[in-house]
Amino acid sequence: MILSCLLLFSSAFLAATILPFYSEVVLFALLRDGGDPLLLVTIATLGNTLGAVVNWWLGRFLLHFQDRRWFYFKPEQVERAQRWFQRYGFWSLLLAWAPVVGDALTLIAGVMKVPLWLFLLLVGVGKAVRYISVVYLTAWTLL
Repeated sequence: MILSCLLLFSSAFLAATILPFYSEVVLFALLRDGGDPLLLVTIATLGNTLGAVVNWWLGRFLLHFQDRRWFYFKPEQVERAQRWFQRYGFWSLLLAWAPVVGDALTLIAGVMKVPLWLFLLLVGVGKAVRYISVVYLTAWTLL
């Protein structure tokens, strides 16, 4: 069981970074094998939220390197992302669970200096709801 929990935590953590990984598949398999839903949702949410903190932290320091040749984003892209975030606000972090855009949101939140406590609260809630949905879909599928 400990190995399964570590696998779920790791997959959830990696899924929250820019690496393509699908922690829902691991969660589904563990639920199908009779894992405790509350424990598994807690572990997946914790791993995924902590992975998102890596993106937030990277965002906090990202702009320090914008004058370097190797910097990936163009100034217009950064400015557009900042305007979007200012328009929709920190509540958009509830969507940090969404594929592709969720990773960008967590990075932009760091750039925009969203307080870590608020980031953890909103991102954690959104990610928990996603994993709870997987539990219910799994239960419905296995009926």
